[in-house]
Amino acid sequence: MKNALLLAALVCGTAQAQTADLQARAWAASCAACHGTGGASNSAIPAINGQDKQVLLTKLLAYKRDQLPATVMHQHAKGYSDAELERLADHFSRQPK
Repeated sequence: MKNALLLAALVCGTAQAQTADLQARAWAASCAACHGTGGASNSAIPAINGQDKQVLLTKLLAYKRDQLPATVMHQHAKGYSDAELERLADHFSRQPK
């Protein structure tokens, strides 16, 4: 019984993690218009792939709170909760450079 409960918890946790990853990937798709696929920009827009998660999150939160000058990033960041921005930062930090 103990093993069955452990297995059920593991399966549920894995399913939740996969759902969270799918959500982050869906949100990240909207970032591709400016930052490129996977955050790998080839233009004047900064590449965000493979950057440190905490650096990304700090910038996203600063945009959200109008503490960092921006043309459009402050508008995008305000559309997400702090937790969602953290998931986006995590997603892009795991993308290959």
